[in-house]
Formats: sequence, structure tokens, C-alpha cells
Amino acid sequence: MTRVLVVDDAATVRLYHTSLLREAGFDVAEAANGLEAVEAAMSTPYDLFVVDVNMPKMNGYACVETLRSETVGTAAPVLMISTEDRPGDADRAYQAGANLYMVKPVDAERLVRVATMLTAGKGPAA
Repeated sequence: MTRVLVVDDAATVRLYHTSLLREAGFDVAEAANGLEAVEAAMSTPYDLFVVDVNMPKMNGYACVETLRSETVGTAAPVLMISTEDRPGDADRAYQAGANLYMVKPVDAERLVRVATMLTAGKGPAA
């Protein structure tokens, strides 16, 4: 089963994304900030990270940079989802190592479709 880590400091957003992905057949865990996500990634392999940008302790950009660093070294895809929609926000996410950047609110079907695409071959039906 495909493992996904949903990282967002807003409990309601985490619950929403987690519920959608679980209903689609993904095995989903949660983290409330980037630091928790990095700690989780060091002990459990994930097939996809869904990461918010604005979080306490460690923001999404730093989280993704750390996930991609030699310390953690995960090559799993990262989907960054944020309310930030200014010019350059997506570029910053890609520079940090994200595979895709989406602006909240994200349509439920689109989230599942993108998660399945990013984990192609490891999706819930595979």
C-alpha cells in the first residue's frame, strides 16, 4: 500500500487531506509541522509527502530541503499545497525540491488524481 505523509499545522486541513487520501486507498500518516515530518521520514519510508508551506518550527520549504538533503535523502515525490499564490511562490517550492505546487483550496478529486499520478506504479490500486 502506498504511504503518504500529510504535513500541515492546521488540524482541519490535515484531517481533510488525510480523509480524502485514505478514502482513495492510500495509507496516510500525519505531521503537524516540518520538524515532525523530517523525524517521521527518518524512521518510516513514504511514497509521497503532501506539505504545507507556512508552519511553525520548520516551514514547508525548509522541510522539503531537509527531506532532499543527505541526512534524510528521500527521493519520494513532494506535493506542496499552500495559500501562497504570489509570483515566485511555486518557483521557491521547486527550488526546495518539490515536484508539484498547488494553491489551497485544492479540489478533492484533483488531490487524489495528483497523488495517484505522483506515486504512479505505487498508487492505491497498484
